[in-house]
Amino acid sequence: MAASYFERIDRHRYKPTPHASGAWDPDEQHFSPLAGLVVHAIDQYRAERPPNSMLLSRISFDILGRLALDECAIEVESIRPGRTIELLEAVVRIADRPVVRARAWLLTEVDTSAVAGGAEARLTPPDGLAGHSLGSMWPGGHCASVDVRPVTPAEPGRGTVWISTDRDLVAGERVGPVASYVALVDTANGIAVRRPPTEWMFPNVDLTVHLHRQPTGRWVGLDTTVSFGPTGQGLTSSVLHDVHGPVGHAQQTLTVRPLPAR
Repeated sequence: MAASYFERIDRHRYKPTPHASGAWDPDEQHFSPLAGLVVHAIDQYRAERPPNSMLLSRISFDILGRLALDECAIEVESIRPGRTIELLEAVVRIADRPVVRARAWLLTEVDTSAVAGGAEARLTPPDGLAGHSLGSMWPGGHCASVDVRPVTPAEPGRGTVWISTDRDLVAGERVGPVASYVALVDTANGIAVRRPPTEWMFPNVDLTVHLHRQPTGRWVGLDTTVSFGPTGQGLTSSVLHDVHGPVGHAQQTLTVRPLPAR
């Protein structure tokens, strides 16, 4: 089996491997590695243009339809050009149908270290923490591929963990640290379950990642809370960390409903 989540077909097209298969349906893609692939495509788009000092500060993904475990194409364009602020849009297509639309704000890099602060406390480092398998609760290749190390005991709707993977995002390609990081963030919805996924469905229809610092390293820290409302809506909220401290926040809108009877 390939040691990556995707293999490149050509400039814009990628083939997912079994490691990218989803938790709700193994015949679908898990959104987490696909989100990282979108950031990788954005990085490549930027590398083909004149260099600048802007950094990814927010990226939002809207999931428009079923993410079949099939080849996908990603195209990126600038919809709000600028020298210090720019908005990019990426569209993922499967079978020539748009399935994900992402928008990324880039902000110019400025030295603000003298006034930096206000973030949450650092998490206990992952080294020395005992591992935990997501595969005991979730099917699919992605959940089987991640190394999960709980920081605190899990409770319904609350979880604080470190996650990492030894799989490459794209086979044979160098991937930037933000793309590698974002490729694990969507896993948050599976590490703090409020109700068992064998009884209830709560897939996310979007993901928004806000960064106040660029993440580094192979570990993603997720301090996650899941809330269910009384009318079918839910929200997964995570404070994001790397081993040096907090880097931002992530939000996922959930559609909550009972698992259909079989």
